[in-house]
Formats: sequence, C-alpha cells, structure tokens
Amino acid sequence: MKGDRAALLIAILAISLVGVGMSLTIPLIALRMEAAGFSGEANGFGTAMAGVATLFASPAIPGLVRVAGVRNVLAAALGFAVASLLALAFVADIYWWFPIRFVFSCALTILFVVSEYAVNALSPPDRRGLWVGIYSTSLYLGFAAGPAFLNLVGIQGRQPFYVAATLFFAAALPIAAVGARIPGFSEKAGAPALALFARAPALMLASLLFGAVETGGMGLLPVHALRNGYGASTGALFVSIVAIGNVLFQLPIGVVSDRFDRNRLIVVIALIGFLGALVLTVLGANFAAFSLVLFVWGGIAGGLYMVGLAELGARYQGADLASANAAFVMLYATGMVAGPPLLGRALDASSRFGLFGGVAGLFLMYLAAVAIAQWRRRPVRAGALSPSSGGKEQGREDRRD
Repeated sequence: MKGDRAALLIAILAISLVGVGMSLTIPLIALRMEAAGFSGEANGFGTAMAGVATLFASPAIPGLVRVAGVRNVLAAALGFAVASLLALAFVADIYWWFPIRFVFSCALTILFVVSEYAVNALSPPDRRGLWVGIYSTSLYLGFAAGPAFLNLVGIQGRQPFYVAATLFFAAALPIAAVGARIPGFSEKAGAPALALFARAPALMLASLLFGAVETGGMGLLPVHALRNGYGASTGALFVSIVAIGNVLFQLPIGVVSDRFDRNRLIVVIALIGFLGALVLTVLGANFAAFSLVLFVWGGIAGGLYMVGLAELGARYQGADLASANAAFVMLYATGMVAGPPLLGRALDASSRFGLFGGVAGLFLMYLAAVAIAQWRRRPVRAGALSPSSGGKEQGREDRRD
C-alpha cells in the first residue's frame, strides 16, 4: 500500500506539471496569434482544435495502453508534447500552428486519459474519492500556476515555449520512476468506449454537462461581466473566483464521495448547479453577493467531473476502466465543442440573464435526462427483484446505473 501511495503521489505530481505547462501554453498561443493580427474567429478555431483532437484520439487510447503499456504510452505522449512545443517555438508561419496544435492536443488527451486511469487504478477503493480529489486539486493548482509563469517569462520570443517544454520534460521523470507500478492489462475492453454510454447514461452525461458548463460558462464569464457594467479586470477576477472555488472544494467533495452513493451525489451537485445558476441570474448588479455565490457554486459544480471519475474507478477495472475513461473524456470534449456556441447565443439573447440562464437550462436538461433514465429502468428493476440472491444482485446493479 505504501508503494501504491508513493506511485499515486508521483503520478499526481507529473500531471500537475503538465497542467502548469498546458495553462501556460494555451494563453501564450492565443496572445501570439492576436499579436500577429489573426481574428478572434481564427483564434477560437485554434482553441477548438483541442476538442477535435480529443474526439479523434480518445477511442484509440485503450488499445494503445493494452499493446504498449502505461509507461510507454505516457512517455510517447510527453515526447510528442515536447516536440510540438519546440515546433511552435521555431515555426514562424502561424498557419502551421493549427496542425501542430492538433498533435499537441492529441498528446494532452492521452496524458489526461491515461493519468486518470492510473489514479483510479492505484487508489484504494475505500479512499478513491479522496485520491481523485487530491488529483483534481493538484491539477487545478497547476492550471492556476501556468499564467503566473507566463507573466514572468513574457510572450515574446522562444523562451516561453522553452519553459513549457521543460515542464513537460520534467513530468517525464516521475513517470519513468513509477510507470512500471501502474497496472496494465492484456485483455480487450468488454465494450467500445461509446458503448459504455448506454450502460450508465447519467454518469456519462455528467461529463458532457461539465464540459459544456466549464468551457462555455467560464469562457464567456468575462463577456457577461462587460455587458453588465463591469470592467475587463473584474471579469477576469470572476474567473479567478471560480478557479479558487474549484481548488478549495475538490478535496472535501472527494471525501464526501467516499461516504455516500456517488450517483446520487452527482445528481445533488447538478441540482445545486441548477439552483445556483438561477440565483446568479438575479445577482449580477450586486458584486459582493454575486462573487460569494459564484465562489460556492463554481466550487461545488466543479466536483461534477471529479465524482464521476471516482465512480468510474468503482465500476470498472483494467481494459474496461481505460475504455470508460476514454468515453468520459470524449463526452467532456463534446461538451467543450457544443457548450460555448449554445451559451453564446443565450448571452446574445439577454445580456443580463442569458449566460447563467443558459447554464441553468443545461443543468435542467441533465436532471430531466437522469429522471427519464431512472423512469425507463423501473420495469427492469421491478422484474429483477425476487427472493433469490440473483435478483438482489441485479437490483443492486440497476441502482448503480
């Protein structure tokens, strides 16, 4: 157990370094493209490459891990990430940045899917939520540190790309140390990644919802602030408030998820997300109240993905766990692509109520989908329950879904 704990900590350290490098790189590229005279639409298309790359790479990851092993896949992904960053440093034609960013985003997808698999595979079952909470907290801290590094090194020249590449290279060292301790698998998954959606729609849809809310809601929050009379700096502050809430709430929610049914906890988080978004629609003019609710709401809603990830670890093992992680990330990426335009339209329709009204609508659709899924399963559950032990086991399986 001590060996697993050390491996967990080192694996979390590695992905935290990746988080720093990633959060340094994404704004760096956007600022460089802006300075080169590219339109906001072109910049947005470049950002969307991340979602496209995730949808492309995720289905192949379980097979890659099965054939090559966890450590080799992680090492290859880090190698491609470093090579991509160095290419961005030396390629002057920004039009070539689009395919380079696609390769970089594929590498990032592999790193996150495999690291999530590793954390779930190494975590003790009775403390899985705690360890996934530590993983999420460390990752969010890494995301917060990236812009600070960028402020130190600036955006000019090749130096910021060198710094990002160095962080990814540094992440390879702990992975080399503990990669052999992460359990691999030789069997194929029992079902393709997307087929797992039908087995647990409420769990998988939570990832889709979180991708849409996190990317769309947080990306448009500064615009919402500007359209409601706040300055650009205040809009950035609102995003920071959500980020701090995410950092502080991940670990407590992880501990709670070890003591309560995670499927019900996800629904509770979604309900709080819905009610909190409704409250935020009417608090826009009150800076203090809006900031406080935003802090709590953002922190709790941020637990949606983390609790879902812990539940995957409780449900699946080996190849099935890797396949489930891939499906989870694919749905998150789908939310990344679909959420911003939907919430952008809502914001255009109403500057005051549109953004958080749209977010509330997304949470409401999720809650409705969960209710429909539960209602459709009622006849199956009723038929499965019987005095025999087999019926009881089937009943338990139904409740898990």
